[in-house]
Amino acid sequence: MAAASAGNGRGGVSLCLATATGVKALALSAFTLVWTHSIAKVDWQEDWRVTPAGLELVQARVKGTGPGMEPPPEARLVDGWFQWRPARAPMPEVVLGNSGAAGEWRLCHDGVCQTLSEIVGHPIGANVTKMSICDEQQK
Repeated sequence: MAAASAGNGRGGVSLCLATATGVKALALSAFTLVWTHSIAKVDWQEDWRVTPAGLELVQARVKGTGPGMEPPPEARLVDGWFQWRPARAPMPEVVLGNSGAAGEWRLCHDGVCQTLSEIVGHPIGANVTKMSICDEQQK
C-alpha cells in the first residue's frame, strides 16, 4: 500500500494498526474503513481522519439495512447509500473485532483498498486489531 511508505505531508500523526504480532504504522491522515455485514451481506463504510486529538469518525454509510445496521434518523439516502455524520469526539483507540463470518475489514486510501491482513503482512484471523495514533516510538 502506497500510504504505508509515503509521508502524509503533515509531519505529525500517523495511523497505527496493532495486532497480536506487532504494530504497523501507516503515514496517512484520512482513510475509509469498509466491512461487509455478516447476515445482510451489504457494505458499511466509515470515513476517518487521523488527528492529534485522536481518530475522528467523519461520515458513515450503509448500502442497505439489516439486523444491527439500521441507519439513524438523520441519515439521508444518497446514490443508494444511507449517509450520516456521527456526532462523537475523536477517540484515542478503535478496536476492530473479526467474527470470521463476513470477511475482513478493509482499509481504503487514495483509491486503493486492502484487507488488514494484506496491510500488516500476515493473516489477522479472529484476533482483534487496535487502531490508534502512533506515538513517536512506533513511527
